[in-house]
Amino acid sequence: MAESTTVKTEHDILRKPELLSPAGDWTCLRAALNAGCDAVYFGVQDLNMRAGARNFMLSDIPELTALCRAFGVRAYLALNTIVYEYEKSVLAEVLDCASESGVDAVICWDFSVIRQALRRDMPVHISTQMSISNTDSILFFYHNLGIRRFVLARECSLEDIVSIRQRLSRELGERAGEIEIEVFVHGAMCVSISGRCFLSQFWFGRSANRGECIQPCRREYFVMDRERKCSFLLGNTYIMSPNDLCAMPFLEKLIESGVSSLKIEGRNKSPEYVSTVTSSYRNALDYYFVHRSEPDFSKKFGDLKEKLTGELSTVYNRGFSSGFFMGKPIDKWTDRHGSSATKQKEYSGVVTNYFKKIGVAEVKVESKSLRVGDRVLIQGPTTGIHSEVIEAMEVNHSRVEEAGKGASVAVKLNRLVRRNDRVYIVCNKR
Repeated sequence: MAESTTVKTEHDILRKPELLSPAGDWTCLRAALNAGCDAVYFGVQDLNMRAGARNFMLSDIPELTALCRAFGVRAYLALNTIVYEYEKSVLAEVLDCASESGVDAVICWDFSVIRQALRRDMPVHISTQMSISNTDSILFFYHNLGIRRFVLARECSLEDIVSIRQRLSRELGERAGEIEIEVFVHGAMCVSISGRCFLSQFWFGRSANRGECIQPCRREYFVMDRERKCSFLLGNTYIMSPNDLCAMPFLEKLIESGVSSLKIEGRNKSPEYVSTVTSSYRNALDYYFVHRSEPDFSKKFGDLKEKLTGELSTVYNRGFSSGFFMGKPIDKWTDRHGSSATKQKEYSGVVTNYFKKIGVAEVKVESKSLRVGDRVLIQGPTTGIHSEVIEAMEVNHSRVEEAGKGASVAVKLNRLVRRNDRVYIVCNKR
């Protein structure tokens, strides 16, 4: 984890923003921690906006917060859903456990959650579901409830962020520094305003505002001519599926706008997505604050961002856009179902043993053959995710170039892995 940094400039003091990563399960949590996040956000049971994610059990919270604390990473509990009257007892139980376990903050927008969290002296982060997009909203919560962190509506532009920061400074003076602005920098974009979409509820009885969205916007649509009884395309069948947000190309502008936290979307995403996206933004942030005063910084940082954007394209994405940061993304729609990632993983087998003294993993090949030269991903709830190119393998103490289905193969690795970790081969997407 990168330590908090301030850099004096001739105009202002820039603070290194927090890098906030998603954690949908133990493997993704480990992936985020190992990749260098400053904080993670996670959900439990059904009281969050990713009810379909694996999520954590209530009993996991003490261990999760202890693990984060060992890494020097903050843990935020996402309770960013609508709460009904019959769920208030469950909410109280969750918040009691979170408070006792030392969770650093609660992300929410339902006033029942806000009230119950504040009663327990837990910091509250107002969710993007609240659609906070102006200073009056921020100041209302700040003055009346003492809330200091706000996840802005995704529809806010870079110009909006700068304007909000400037007005907060005029209104509050030195106290403006107490207010933290959080924005999403990477991941899925919704065709509707966050917290205001009813498509899934209307068509399928599954509410997006309860974390149950089945994403009708991501489906392929045709236009039907009733008179001629024929269907046709309007240039693109995915007319409601936006490209994913990627702020890497203009990251320095977000840093200089004064945001406090850069958030990565993806509690439903894979461990390799969490690892790749977290490490890419970590590298960019660290480079910016170490090298920004150097004469050739702009050229080198531009080259680095281009390289890192290429790495981001290897994991799940629907194509990239700047979201709303540079204005309304009128024509930024995906042109296919699912991911545009340039890489894919194929299951090979499972780790059955690891010999720590010699750094060798025993792998039972259950599907795709392993070959020397293959890049493998090894992932598990304690290991997190590890990527490495196979340089040597043995079967029955004899060197081999390939191990097929059914083989038990010894693979030399540079890092500790564990029994039952799953082994995948990374290859170009076909």
